Order: sequence, then C-alpha cells, then structure tokens
Amino acid sequence: MIEHYLIAGLISYILGSVPCGFLIAKYKGIDIKKHGSGNIGATNVYRVVGKKEGILTLVLDVTKGILPVLVFSLIFPKDKYMSIVSASAAVLGHDYSIFLLFKGGKGVATSYGASLLINPISSLIGMFVWIGILITTKYSSLAALLSFLITALIALSSPNYLVRLYFLTLYAIILFKHRENIKRLFKREENRIKI
Repeated sequence: MIEHYLIAGLISYILGSVPCGFLIAKYKGIDIKKHGSGNIGATNVYRVVGKKEGILTLVLDVTKGILPVLVFSLIFPKDKYMSIVSASAAVLGHDYSIFLLFKGGKGVATSYGASLLINPISSLIGMFVWIGILITTKYSSLAALLSFLITALIALSSPNYLVRLYFLTLYAIILFKHRENIKRLFKREENRIKI
C-alpha cells in the first residue's frame, strides 16, 4: 500500500512542478523570474506579461491541483488518505518545483485546486472571498492570505483530523511564502494590481 502513496505522491509532485507561469511568459520571450516580483505565479504574470496570460496561468495552476487529486481518488476510491497525499504533493511541487531548482510560486491557486475535492464547501467559499477581496482592495496577497484563512477555519469543522491538519499546514505554507508581502502590507508598501 505504501508504494501506492509513493507513486501517487511522485506523479502529483511532478505535475505540480510544471511551472505554468514561467512557460507562458517564456513563450512570450520573457523570463518571469527576472521581472516584477520574480514570482512565477499568476499575479506576477498578469502584471508583467498581460491579463490573458495571467488568467491562463491562474486557470492552469488551479487545474494542476485538481487533476492529481481527481485521478488518484478515482483509482483508489476507498482510500481516505490518497486525496490528501496527492493534493499535498501537487502543492509542494508548485511551491518547490523540480524544474526550477526547487523554487516556485506561492501556492494559492494550486492549493485551492487541490483542495476542491477534499473539502469543496470551504474551498469554494474561500475562492469567492478571494475574488471579492481582490476586487475590493486590489491587493492580491491580502486576498490570498485572508481568503485561505477563512478556508482553513471552515475546514476545521471537518470530523476528519487529517483534513483539518491538511488545511492548517497549507495555510502555514502560504503564510511562509507570503512573508515578504506581509511585511510590505504592514508598511503599506505592497503594490496593488490593476483589474
């Protein structure tokens, strides 16, 4: 059984590692790591490359979170741990991509995608809150931090302790990846995004 988790984790990690934003920007002749914030995520691609490219990056980053969880949940429908293993591995792949020397994005879009099948209600509410805060404040980082906090808090009502642990761990990673953004938010130096 453990070999199933290892295989699923490895495949999910590799899929999560595909640096969609980096590849989209590269197709346009831009090394996204050398522009803007240097991040490969949708927000930086949106700012540096363009709106369409940013939205495409967002969609693909969400999708690469959904796919491994969906596939391995269908292959192992009775295994209550498999979805969490594949989801966690996909997020780690995005955040620490093997294709970018273990550097990557901040994991919000992929975290939402990976979490949709684990706790749909909390994830969908969080995504709508993310959109609402982004439109209202124009701060992408603030939207990500507050919306996934709400997602994690709602998920704490789950009777499954692994689900609770999973969401708390994801939020801890998101906080860590946004540590510089948090400093800028407190200093009121964070850049807004034009919508």
